Amino acid sequence: MPGLPREEYWFARHEVAYTWIAARRPEEHRIVVDAGAGEGYGTAMLAPAIAVEYDGDVCRHLRARYPQVPAVQANLAALPLRTSSVDAVVSLQVIEHLWDLPGFLSDCRRVLRPQGELIVTTPQRVTFSPGLGRGEKPINPFHVEEFDAEQVDAALRDAGFLDVEMRGIHHGARISAWEAENGPIVAAQIAAAVSDTWPLPLSDFVASVDARDFEVDASPLAPHDPHLAQAQDLLAIARAGV
Repeated sequence: MPGLPREEYWFARHEVAYTWIAARRPEEHRIVVDAGAGEGYGTAMLAPAIAVEYDGDVCRHLRARYPQVPAVQANLAALPLRTSSVDAVVSLQVIEHLWDLPGFLSDCRRVLRPQGELIVTTPQRVTFSPGLGRGEKPINPFHVEEFDAEQVDAALRDAGFLDVEMRGIHHGARISAWEAENGPIVAAQIAAAVSDTWPLPLSDFVASVDARDFEVDASPLAPHDPHLAQAQDLLAIARAGV
């Protein structure tokens, strides 16, 4: 959520993806759906766009805070959209929470028009949970599964997407410099949150992070590319066929 000092790092990781998507949005993408919209700031950045969110309280907040954003309360297990009715589906930091990922991706494919795009981000397993193997239950109780780039690419192709591009979201120079002195910033924040003890240098730095402290790969990378394996988040663009 925006405006919470101890969550600025995580908020910025979301915000940089929304900013990147908004900047590259093709002119013909007139109907855009944000699936799993959460608080709503991202949908507002993509406006005009439609928010789809499961939680009723969150939907009420979204409508009050962002009245320009149409919000639909629905379960992502069955998108309340007509077949071939949408130009783009955006779903950021959502797929790791879903019990039926193949079903969700197939439904996204259903609602997209020919040449429509599905854009997803997800925290990369090897950097978010070092040592966690494929298919193993994540420590994060809200994650069903965490993925690497090859898994995301394969899941999208298995759902019928023929053209998949993979990019990474990486720490920029300022976060990398902090980590060189203090160690991994994700591990530091998890330890602080679990113990509810935030060292002042950590809390001050986290509160200062914004979207400019992250970088999105300028060009698509192969799923097995070593540079992509260092990304904090994976960003995938999957295009529906004709």
